[in-house]
Amino acid sequence: MSEPYVPPPGFWSRLEPAEAGFDPGALANAVACAVASESAWPLSLHLADGRFVGNAYVDDQPPHDRPIGIVRPRGPACGLVLRHGRIVAAWGDVDRPDNTFSVAKSYLALLCGIAVADGLIASVDDVVHEAMPASDPGFASAHNRAITWRHLLHQASEWQGSVWGIPDRVDRHRRFGAQGETRVGVSDDAPKAPGARWEYNDVRVNRLALSLLQVFRRPLPDVLRERVMVPIGASSTWEWHGYENSTVVVDGRPMSSVSGGAHWGGGLFISTCDHARVGLLVQRRGGWQSRQTISSSWIAAMTEPSAVNPLYGYLWWTNAGRGLYPSAPESSRFALGGGSHLVWLDPEHDLVMVARWIDPARCDDLIARVLGSLA
Repeated sequence: MSEPYVPPPGFWSRLEPAEAGFDPGALANAVACAVASESAWPLSLHLADGRFVGNAYVDDQPPHDRPIGIVRPRGPACGLVLRHGRIVAAWGDVDRPDNTFSVAKSYLALLCGIAVADGLIASVDDVVHEAMPASDPGFASAHNRAITWRHLLHQASEWQGSVWGIPDRVDRHRRFGAQGETRVGVSDDAPKAPGARWEYNDVRVNRLALSLLQVFRRPLPDVLRERVMVPIGASSTWEWHGYENSTVVVDGRPMSSVSGGAHWGGGLFISTCDHARVGLLVQRRGGWQSRQTISSSWIAAMTEPSAVNPLYGYLWWTNAGRGLYPSAPESSRFALGGGSHLVWLDPEHDLVMVARWIDPARCDDLIARVLGSLA
């Protein structure tokens, strides 16, 4: 039996929809749905009143209601559908590097898996403070000393403090899921024990990114490029940025700590094709041709529903009980970002779909249309 197809650098084989088991007309209708359902976010990513959408859509308040990292205009809706690793449908400019917002979180999970494989993190159940240098007091408090890597990956750390001048409380009481992000008013603001509560919080994810930088002692984009993007033949057009004030000195060298999203600007700017390569890598449990790029056991753990939120693994979304997208198989896994961005992995049908700048309310309909087009 031949090895599953993976695209070589600079090229991607295509299959006609009928060859891949699709009804061509129905798949074309699904693509038309994606194009017609473009996000309402302005191309400039700034509203008429000048606010950056990354701050406005979760109602950030002064002085933390403005970006502190770069902001670039977005492109139009675009996407890809893969079957058996080959492209069967594409729309928009799939080679344009564009901000991907919280999909960057899922890339942090891959980097954590590399740190574990390299022995830089012995176990995700180790407390993080033991791995931090004396110059980094982020986990020195009695409360934060109990936080493990697993807590951070599950977004259940309850970490308390500030990262790059932004306190964790600024990003409290958010909910993120299939319908986008909202701010939820909750009267109880008291910290819980680490692991007791799931809460979507970009400040805490930025703390994870800084912690991984301290462990690798190298800029995270360099690690991602060397260990993931080059081995899978990704382009050289992607960039991952932090903030204007997120530079730290590590072993005498200044390094930027990247953002785990684009809530305050910065973030991962990447093409749809490169997202699809990473999605295919995860779908194939970390294997790429004869090379195990990411440990298969890590991929399994990363995409396993957590006890604190069954719809969430290690910074990847699950579909337990079909609770995220009812039209997708329960075995589906997702990387999601505001705007919205959807990387959908469907191992049951050997499908990978990347859909970008789509109205979040139409994502489930798009999934249903793609699956419904299978002959």
